[in-house]
Amino acid sequence: MTAPVRSTDVDPEAEPASPAEAEWLASHRKWTRGWRAPVFGAVLLVYLVYVVAAISQNARGAGAVAGYAILAAFAVTWFVTVAPQVPEWGPRRFWTLYGILAVLFLAELPFARIAGFVLCVYITIITVARLGRRAAPIVLALAVGAVVIPPAIPSWHDSVSAAFAAVTPVAIPVAALAMYGSTQVVNSYRALAEARAELARLAAENERFRIARDLHDLLGHSLTTITVKAGLARRLGEADPALALPEIAAVEALARRSLADVRAAVANYREVTLAGELATGRELLRAAGITADLPRAVDVVDPAHQELFGWVVREGFTNIVRHAHATSCAVRLAAASVEIVDDGIGGAAGPGSGLAGLRERVAAAGGVVEAGPAQPAGWRLRASLAPGVGA
Repeated sequence: MTAPVRSTDVDPEAEPASPAEAEWLASHRKWTRGWRAPVFGAVLLVYLVYVVAAISQNARGAGAVAGYAILAAFAVTWFVTVAPQVPEWGPRRFWTLYGILAVLFLAELPFARIAGFVLCVYITIITVARLGRRAAPIVLALAVGAVVIPPAIPSWHDSVSAAFAAVTPVAIPVAALAMYGSTQVVNSYRALAEARAELARLAAENERFRIARDLHDLLGHSLTTITVKAGLARRLGEADPALALPEIAAVEALARRSLADVRAAVANYREVTLAGELATGRELLRAAGITADLPRAVDVVDPAHQELFGWVVREGFTNIVRHAHATSCAVRLAAASVEIVDDGIGGAAGPGSGLAGLRERVAAAGGVVEAGPAQPAGWRLRASLAPGVGA
């Protein structure tokens, strides 16, 4: 048995904090403020037919009229208490109606006798809906009253009354459990909606972070290469314009590729290969006047690691050209590691650098990044993965 009584843990008037919570609130309002709620409340009042029958059996004349009038007042008051059309009421208004229901219940007992304890079921419903677990003492008192009071009044003892005396004390705790379960389900739905909203927020935040990291890695490398090649083309143009044309064409091609990389990053598709990064890096270092000792093949690297190591090489070369002031560098490959060593003063390590994003990439794959001075001089960047990772 359930009723359209709102739990105090739910605030239907609150502004939704997210689309997921808005969806939940819309569904909640549909069942608590639409036509369904009053229909359910009215259906529950059908059980009062037993009280009507008891009044007709135990009261005559003015007594019967009084009994019916009290029962009608109880039904209206209870329906208003759970009505979804009215705004969420504060404690004072609720407990005022609650007190009226309690008085009407007591006033009905002389006319309906034992059957009057059916009204305790309705009081139980709104009590549990309002108080949750704290309603247990009131529910217990109502159930005990339904057990103790009828036997103490001999004039109530007949076959019909005996049936109600047996059923009502059981119906009260059953209604309490059903109402408590209903409110818990409502609260669980809200918790689920809040969890979905939090997941959506985290997913959006992670996606923004991914795009920012990828754009840094992609554009940082590409713009550095464009800057170096454009400078080379300018110097060559002063001496021999014909030699500058291939460099200018390379700048144009790289700019086009950078645009494609940005679009691919936004679309979450990034084609980065270790062999490709070594090839483009060779050109970048040559244009920057840095002697490069690079491996000719990448077969030694586990295929599962080649894309990740491509990102490492890209970030390493970008930092060498930007910050290291190096004259030479070397790349060493192994099955589960890549190391870049130069003779410069070191790469960027600040919070805004790509090194932080690179550490996160490698950590997500189960590896570590080491960056620091090399011996006897220079700078060393190394990314390594545990054997078997990614296999």
